[in-house]
Amino acid sequence: MATDKVPGASEYVFDEALSANVTVDEHGIVTRWNAGAEALLGYPPAQIVGRPAAGLLAEPIDERELRSVVQLPRWNGRVALRHRDGHRSEIKVLAHRRAPDGGQPGEWFLVSALTGLRPRPGDDTLVSLNHEQVAGCLMTLYDTGLRLRRQNQACDHALALTEDDVRGLRLPEFLDHPEMDRVEQSMLRVLETGEPHVMQVFGSTPGETREHAWSIFITPLKDEGGRVQGIGTASHDITDQHWARKRLMLLSDASTRIGSTLDVTRTAQELADVAVPEFADFVSVDLLPSLALAHEPPPETGTPHGPVSLRRVAHRSVNAGTPEAVVAPGEEDSYPEGSPPVESLRSGQALLHHATDPAITEWTAMAQSRAARIRDFGIHSAITAPLTARGATLGVVVFVRHRHPEVFREDDLVLAEELAARAAVCIDNARRYTRQLATAVTLQRNLLPQALPAQAAVEVASRYLPAGAQAGVGGDWFDVIPLSGARVGLVVGDVVGHGIHASATMGRLRTAVLTLADIDLPPDELLTHLDDIVARLSTEVKDAPQPDPGAPTTGDVGATCLYAVYDPVSRHCTIALAGHPAPVLVTPDGTARLLDLPVGPPLGLGGLPFEATDIELPEGSLLALYTDGLIESRERDIGSALSLLCQTLAQSAAPLDNLCDAVLAALLPDRPSDDIALLIARTKALDTEWVATWEVPADPAAVAQARKEATTQLEEWGLDNACFVTELVVSELVTNAIRYGAPPIHLRLIHDGNLICEVSDASGTAPHMRRARTFDEGGRGLLLVAQLTAAWGTRQTTQGKAIWAEQPIPMFPSP
Repeated sequence: MATDKVPGASEYVFDEALSANVTVDEHGIVTRWNAGAEALLGYPPAQIVGRPAAGLLAEPIDERELRSVVQLPRWNGRVALRHRDGHRSEIKVLAHRRAPDGGQPGEWFLVSALTGLRPRPGDDTLVSLNHEQVAGCLMTLYDTGLRLRRQNQACDHALALTEDDVRGLRLPEFLDHPEMDRVEQSMLRVLETGEPHVMQVFGSTPGETREHAWSIFITPLKDEGGRVQGIGTASHDITDQHWARKRLMLLSDASTRIGSTLDVTRTAQELADVAVPEFADFVSVDLLPSLALAHEPPPETGTPHGPVSLRRVAHRSVNAGTPEAVVAPGEEDSYPEGSPPVESLRSGQALLHHATDPAITEWTAMAQSRAARIRDFGIHSAITAPLTARGATLGVVVFVRHRHPEVFREDDLVLAEELAARAAVCIDNARRYTRQLATAVTLQRNLLPQALPAQAAVEVASRYLPAGAQAGVGGDWFDVIPLSGARVGLVVGDVVGHGIHASATMGRLRTAVLTLADIDLPPDELLTHLDDIVARLSTEVKDAPQPDPGAPTTGDVGATCLYAVYDPVSRHCTIALAGHPAPVLVTPDGTARLLDLPVGPPLGLGGLPFEATDIELPEGSLLALYTDGLIESRERDIGSALSLLCQTLAQSAAPLDNLCDAVLAALLPDRPSDDIALLIARTKALDTEWVATWEVPADPAAVAQARKEATTQLEEWGLDNACFVTELVVSELVTNAIRYGAPPIHLRLIHDGNLICEVSDASGTAPHMRRARTFDEGGRGLLLVAQLTAAWGTRQTTQGKAIWAEQPIPMFPSP
């Protein structure tokens, strides 16, 4: 009887007598010897395991050659071995050096086949069967006239046409699709040039409505003389990746288009505009009625019960005039219990429905106008997604398809939820801004740091005072940003103008600074990137349509900024200015002076350079950073104000909070006309006792010594419990630097309450964490570091780059 299985396949596949498998440890001792190895050389395991592998060699291996082999991840070749009966055998060996997580460090896995060493007569048959039956790959063969000669079974299934049906036809003749002409042109180019080509095509296969994506490899088929005898194609279905890419592009588009203003209605309309027609044919955005009333309290955070009234805020359709809509913008409608919008609000999840689902039919039975829309437009599927943000229920968005031939799928729910979540945050932000003008001050405070982060580089105190009511809220901000290597970033900035737009711009710039600082850009480079962002924001403001012709224009976007990075290990502070007032430095002896620094142009002018200045600060120095509202007033000129500021800051021995209050009391009038941000930092120095640095030779053998020195240092610091993780981190980072970096290589440990491990080298190439596949021999190091530490990253240095990893050590005392 015919069968599609191989009887006893598992016994045959795992028969150890068919190949020799041997493992050898780092000392050259045999640790495993299987039945295949015994069959190959005649030695039973008892005679070999535990003995040096060198005893099997028929002739010694050159010492230099052996050292070079040991450094390789894999080696293959022939080795002369001595059989048990004494005769010499040339054995073909494939040797793998196993990674630490795949065996003992330095262990080698050696294999040698005992059967199938020569091509068999049946191999050509297997090649033919593979071409015919390979799954997931559409394979075709064409002659030099680009007429199809052969295709495999996967093609038969995809095209719904057999090989006999299409043999002798050109590709555009048996697959009538505009993309096929482009594919044939590529095939012709391969035929003429003899060079392979890869391309992607998009379209649906016969009998399907969903668009597919294919990656097509076009290969010239050459004879022994190098003459092209035909063309072969291998097509791989990459539809899932294609749709995933489209979803990511839509989300990226949503990130830039949704939330461009602080207007609830416009934000909701932006959500609808983004989703149509890329994701849906009709979209409606309905919010709770309370959101339309400026003095209403925030929305309830609980689940609604019973019928729910919703107000239509925005909708969009692929059809002109949005004829699918039952409710006009601004109108309210009641949605009964059990209807899809209410169920989505109640569950807090996006829900998928088809037109024939009971939830739809029961709802439309009570609303004939909705039933008529479903029937007239052929609506076949819909997704309802709740709009929730910060625990508050805002409303619901409905995505509908009717012109789009493909119904919504389960994986579309994730995209709908993401779009709704992003829009909900933007809508909630707009609601918070527009709910009442008097809450603008609270908004400004919410955009500023709520609490300064813990760090060991400086002691800080800050003050923020909004301007008087007539001037409106401005765009002043400050930040203290912990950086790698125990360093800290200090930021003070000021957006030009007042009002909601200045506050919104300030929030975007502050976020940009935090993002740019997170990738450890030097101060001058950070300001250059920030300058580009401000210029782009200014262009967006100019090009944006004015929603209300009578409303005042926002004008150009501009800002000033000061960014400083202080390193408590070297006590060096690097400062760059973008049109911002220079900071005041107070040395430990009480001398206060305005730093003479190059002042770059304000942000937004574009094309002009920024210059950073490096200053060495004694421990206990004070740096005062501030915005111009502190020194500009009608009562005195700027020179007098700066002199008074230095005089007040000279009381550096006072607690920083008291010093902040003293500065404000000395310089500010009763009703300041501008926002004021003040940030005072007292520098600390990390004792050399808590910093250890070593230069590491660019030799893999130095990794073990680096681990040993790091472990010894941790034991001196009393951090014995951190040794295991630190050894792994040091091993991975130093190994990466040796393999992929350039000397000199330095290892540095810093204990400032946390434990920081840094490895620097002279290469500017940054590492990237990736997911290693099952049989990959590398690629797991940085993933391991990321899993074992609280944070890791890389930064560019003047000599190259530094890779760092940080471990929190709450159980140990800080230095």
